[in-house]
Amino acid sequence: MESGTQPLFSEDRDTVIVFNGEVYNHAELRRELEERGHRFRSHSDTEVVLASFLEWDVDCFARFRGMFGLALWTESRGRLVLARDRIGIKPLYVARRGRDLYFGSELKTIFVHPEIERNLNPAALDCYLTLNYVPAPYTMVEGIEKLGPGHWLEWQGGKTRSEAYWQIPRGVEAKWSLEDAKSKLDSLMQDSVREHLLSDVPLGLWLSSGLDSSSLLHYAAAASPTRLKTLSISFAGRSFDESAPIRELTAQYGTDHQEFDVNPESGLADAIEQFAYYFDEPNADGGALPVWFLSRMTRQHVTVALSGEGADELFGGYLTYRADLLAQKARRLPEGVLRLASFAAGFLPVSNEKISFEYKVKRFLRGCLMPANEAHVYWNGVNSRALVDMPLPNAMAGILRELSPEGDNLEAYLRFDQQYYLPDDLLAKVDRMSMAHSIEVRPPYLDHRMVEFAATLPAHLKIRGQTQKVVLRELMRDKLPASTLRRKKIGFDFPAHDWLRGPLRTLLMDTLSADDWHGGLFDPTSLRYFAESHMRRRANYGYELWGIMLLLLWMKRWGIQTTNLPAAQPVPAGIFTSI
Repeated sequence: MESGTQPLFSEDRDTVIVFNGEVYNHAELRRELEERGHRFRSHSDTEVVLASFLEWDVDCFARFRGMFGLALWTESRGRLVLARDRIGIKPLYVARRGRDLYFGSELKTIFVHPEIERNLNPAALDCYLTLNYVPAPYTMVEGIEKLGPGHWLEWQGGKTRSEAYWQIPRGVEAKWSLEDAKSKLDSLMQDSVREHLLSDVPLGLWLSSGLDSSSLLHYAAAASPTRLKTLSISFAGRSFDESAPIRELTAQYGTDHQEFDVNPESGLADAIEQFAYYFDEPNADGGALPVWFLSRMTRQHVTVALSGEGADELFGGYLTYRADLLAQKARRLPEGVLRLASFAAGFLPVSNEKISFEYKVKRFLRGCLMPANEAHVYWNGVNSRALVDMPLPNAMAGILRELSPEGDNLEAYLRFDQQYYLPDDLLAKVDRMSMAHSIEVRPPYLDHRMVEFAATLPAHLKIRGQTQKVVLRELMRDKLPASTLRRKKIGFDFPAHDWLRGPLRTLLMDTLSADDWHGGLFDPTSLRYFAESHMRRRANYGYELWGIMLLLLWMKRWGIQTTNLPAAQPVPAGIFTSI
């Protein structure tokens, strides 16, 4: 047997595994297990995972470096064990019905069973309308949950128990000097990139012009024995197009580069309608659209790609972190001053740009009028809860309590984003869009040793004044072009405000006005106001409308019911036809 064909049985056929992911240190684990008497029939990491479980039981999961969702069944004990990687790179869903347990790496796997009802989860909806994604343990389907990152779950005799084998470090800050921190990060980058490059199939690297993927390119080029393949997305003619600086990088490192331009003629509506199937539950991250096209192009050239997810959450790369810190000072002003400034900002001309100066100013000032924890998620999400035409549980209050104890504290914001935003939005987006095209995406920054190191860094080695990701930027100062180090973060997104007024307008309005509009989930008057204000350029509500459109497309695709929710008024026919 040359590979780990699944399901894979132990030699005595008492234990069987199904496994989704990669364990990068399987070779060193194999050697240790062989010394303990295990014999292997293949070269696959799946067989190593199975042998590790037979040797160390649930303690084996803390030994793995990689990404995985897995299930192990032991016949003689009637025992099922599920586990998910530390960071939540790979998904795992579970549903309990009486003594029975259903599980899968996709919601649609569980939907196959006729006993699983498809009712909308009001707690998850409450979170989605604020965050743009559904945070664990919730899913958008009532009665189905996500197994948390770094957790295992055991089912035996109809009873379940679950424990964490790893958690995001808390309160472990150390007294690093800049030089020592750079040296440690350099060593971790070399080790992680080298492990993530191991592959029996063609491999490439997703490249933007930003610091994160450019740093990966530098280390991957040094570690790769062959010419690297790089792949990227462009937005020709847009202010946020990165194709020119990307080409400078590919020329410097001599990569075999491929590029795809995302534009209104790219088949946008068709791609978006497919999201409802592949996403499993709605995710309103606008980056899903370019990731879809990037994944589709990638499949034509390689089947494995490295990607830069995680660096922003580890080292303080998002503009929202600076907004969090700046808002501490702004909130010292009288509330009336902030309200007046927010009112005045409303007269700024509405821009079609993806994230314009006008958009940032308005959102920042509104956030300054909120409690600090609410503002943090508002700056990175939306606020569409008021559009729902029925009462919802305040599930977001429980999520926000994760931020409350430390208030305006950078460590708390970073840890919150690592716990929720990273696995439930970014990694979910990349996993679903890439797997839809049968490619595997690996994030070297999310080696758990890197995560643990970043947690020990003091705040001034992450953000210092207007400089973000300080330690990574300083490490790469003599390695990358100065223009790359100076370049502002652009972000992986699409021009939602503009395209929903243009090439995606028909899809949006048809979705909002469909006859089978799920029992009046949203208040029609409020939603009409949002849509009309956006189309007539009185305000930019592109991200709010995008999130609602994806939710409704998903509900329609999977026949999600709202009969479990409080009754709401039906939507009048044709309410959006005149906009």
